[in-house]
Amino acid sequence: MKTVYSPDHAAHAGHWEVARGAMVPCFEKPIRAEYVRARVEEVGLGEIVLPKVWSMETARKVHDPAYLAFLGKAWDMWAAEGNHTSALPMTWPVRGLRNDVPPECIEGLLGFYSMDAGASITAGTWKAVKASMDCALTAAEIVAGGARAAFALCRPPGHHSGPAFMGGYCFINNASVAAQWFRDQGAARVAILDVDYHHGNGTQDIFYERGDVFVANIHGDPKTEYPYFLGHADETGRGAGEGCNVNYPLPFGTAWDTWSLALDAACDRAEAFGAEVIVVSLGVDTFERDPISAFKLKTADYPKMGARIAKLGKPTLFVFEGGYAVDEIGVNAVGVLTGFEGR
Repeated sequence: MKTVYSPDHAAHAGHWEVARGAMVPCFEKPIRAEYVRARVEEVGLGEIVLPKVWSMETARKVHDPAYLAFLGKAWDMWAAEGNHTSALPMTWPVRGLRNDVPPECIEGLLGFYSMDAGASITAGTWKAVKASMDCALTAAEIVAGGARAAFALCRPPGHHSGPAFMGGYCFINNASVAAQWFRDQGAARVAILDVDYHHGNGTQDIFYERGDVFVANIHGDPKTEYPYFLGHADETGRGAGEGCNVNYPLPFGTAWDTWSLALDAACDRAEAFGAEVIVVSLGVDTFERDPISAFKLKTADYPKMGARIAKLGKPTLFVFEGGYAVDEIGVNAVGVLTGFEGR
C-alpha cells in the first residue's frame, strides 16, 4: 500500500489552543505525522510518495470558495496587525447574531469562519493545509488507478471542517474532497466511514442533503463529547440525502466488543448503499490512552478494524485524522493498514 506524505505538514504548528478553560499547548502537533511515517517505514507497508500539486477545483465543490479564500489570506491579515503568534477567534455568530454579513477585519473573520478555538492559524498553516489536501487527492488518484488501497497521511486533519468553517484542528475536509473527486471521476456512489473518536460533523454537514455519498460515523456520544452539537442517532440525512447518513454515538469507556458491533453495522450499511469506493476517515483517538478521548480500544484492536473494512472488498482510501497518544499513534494507525492487507 502506498502512503502519500508531505513534509510541508510541519509548516503548521500552532502555539496553543483553548481546552477546559485554559490556554494549553496544541495536542495536534507535527510529531504526530512523523511517528506515523516512521512506522510505515518500519513495517515496510509500501512506497512513500510525495503528493502532486492540485488545483482548488474539487475543494470548491464541497467548501464555500469565500471560505477557502479566507484560509489563504488569514495569516497575512493577522500579521498585518502586528501579531506574531497563533491566530484564534474569540467571537462567534451564535443564535441571535447575524451570520450573513462577513466582517472586514481579521478578528471578526476568524469567528465568522470557525466553530471553535481549536484551529489556530500560523504563518505556515495554509501551506500545510494545501499539502494535506494534495495528499488526499494524490492517494485517491492512486486508488482510482487500480490500487486496492492507499493511505493519505494528511496533516492537518479535516473531518471537523464544514462547508464554510474550520474547527477541531481542521481546515479543509480532506476526506470530503477525495469523495467528491471520486464522484467526479465516475464513481456513482461513495461511502465515507469515519472511525475517529470525535464525530465528523463537517463531513456530515457537507453531504447531509446528497444521495450519492453515504456517511457513517462511530464516535463519542455528543451529549457528553465534542463536538456536542451534531452526531445524534436521529440524524439520517435530509431531502435527497435521507437515509444516507448514519451515526453510532457510543458512551465513555466503550471497548472493542461494543465498538466493533457499530463497525459491523456501518460496513453493512455502506455495502447496502452500493458504494463503489470507501473513504475511511482514520482517527486513532479511540485508543485507551488517548489524552482527549474516552474509548478503550487497545493496540491489538486496530488490525481487526482494518480486516473488517477489507471484507467490504472495495477500493479503499484511508485519510488520516485524529489520534493524540503520540507514543502509540504510529503503531495504532499503521495497525489498521496492515490489518486491511491481511498481515
